[in-house]
Amino acid sequence: MESCSSAASGDASGPLSGLRVVDLSRLVAGNMLSMQLADFGADVIKVESAREGDTLRHWREDLDDGGSLDAWWQVYGRNKKSLALDLRDRDAIGILRKILAGAQVLIESFRPGTLESMGLAPAALHAFNPRLVIVRISGWGQTGPYRDLPGFGSLLEGFCGFAYKHAVDDVPRLPNLALADMVAGLAGAFATVAAVREVEARGGQGQVIDLSLLEPMLAIMGPDVTAYAATGRVAGPSVKIASPRGVYRCKDGGWVALSGSTDTMARRVLEAIGRGELADEPRFATNAARLANDAELEAILAEAIGQMDQDACLAHLRAKGVTAGPIYNAAELAADRHVRERACYVAPAQAGGTLMQNVMPRLSNTPGLIREAAPLLGQHSAQVLREAGVDDAQIGEMAARGAIKCI
Repeated sequence: MESCSSAASGDASGPLSGLRVVDLSRLVAGNMLSMQLADFGADVIKVESAREGDTLRHWREDLDDGGSLDAWWQVYGRNKKSLALDLRDRDAIGILRKILAGAQVLIESFRPGTLESMGLAPAALHAFNPRLVIVRISGWGQTGPYRDLPGFGSLLEGFCGFAYKHAVDDVPRLPNLALADMVAGLAGAFATVAAVREVEARGGQGQVIDLSLLEPMLAIMGPDVTAYAATGRVAGPSVKIASPRGVYRCKDGGWVALSGSTDTMARRVLEAIGRGELADEPRFATNAARLANDAELEAILAEAIGQMDQDACLAHLRAKGVTAGPIYNAAELAADRHVRERACYVAPAQAGGTLMQNVMPRLSNTPGLIREAAPLLGQHSAQVLREAGVDDAQIGEMAARGAIKCI
C-alpha cells in the first residue's frame, strides 16, 4: 500500500486548520464525526475518562502472537489529541469551561439532559461563547417521546426498517457493522461544517445540532414511507426496484453482483449470457415486466453465471458492457488492484504503520491527511490544560488524585 502522504498533496494543515473541536462523545458516531474533521485539519481534543478512556480503545482484535490490536481506536482516533479527564472531579467542569471558551465546536453523545445536569446547557455555553457550535448526538434526538430511551445503533437499524428490508427467510437481519453510527457521523460532519460556515462567513451565532442516529438512517432508506403513504403498500424484503439485479454464485464459489437497472442494460445482460432474444419478449422487455417475472429471470441468470469462474465471468460481462462486479471479503478487498492504486487503504508511518482507510472525500487542492496516530490515553492532557490556562501546580494536584492522566 502507498503511504498516505504520497497519496495527497497541498497544504498539510488542511482546510479546517484553526477549527478547535472538543469531543466529549463515546463509541462510534462521535468518533466518526470528529475523525472527519480532524482528517481535514481541525484541532480535535478528545476528552476521555481518565481511568478507561473511550470505549473504542477496548474493542480489540486478537493477534497471532497472543497480543491484540485496538483497531477501532487506531482508525477513528487518528489525528486527535487525548485529554484524560474525570468529568466527575470537583475541578473538571470549570476546566472544561475554560477549554470550551476557546473552541468553535463541542461534540457530545450523553443521554438527553445530561449536559444540562453538568451545568453545560447550550444556553450556559453560549453565554460565554456565543459562536460555539454544539453537536448533540443521541439515538432518538433531543425531543420526542423516545428521547430518554437507550439509543444504540442496532435499535435504530431495526426501527428504521433496515433490518426488515434485509430479512432472510422471514428473519430480520441487522447489519454486521456500526451502520447507523457511521451514517450519523458523516451527516454530523456535514452539519458541523455548515454551522461553522454560518458563524464564520455569515456572521451568525453558534447553534445546536440535534443529531439523532435515527434520522440519517431514514434519509438513506429510500422512499418506502412515501410510497406507502401514496399506495398503502409496504415494501417487503423481497421487493426489488429493478430486474435483473442481484448476486450470483460462480462455478468456483466466487460471487458477482449484477445490476440491469435500465432496459438497455438489461438487454446487454441477456445478450451477454446468450439469451438476447428474451429482451424482445413482452415479459422481459420493460423493467415492470421483468419485475413481474423476476423469479424466472433470476433462475436463467443463476444458471448461466454458475457455469463460469468468477474472474472469467467478470471479464466476459465487462467486455459486453454489463454493470457487474465481484463480492469481496476483507482480504480480497485489500488485494484489489484498483483499491491499491488509489490508495484506499494506507499504512502511514506517522500513524504507526497500521493499515487503515485513507481520508475521504478527496479534495484536489486542500486534501485531508493522516498526520498522527491515534493518541495514547492522556497523551496531550498537560498540553491542553496548559493552553487553557491551568497551571502546573493544579495539573500535578489533579494527576495525584486521579482526576487526570498525563503521560
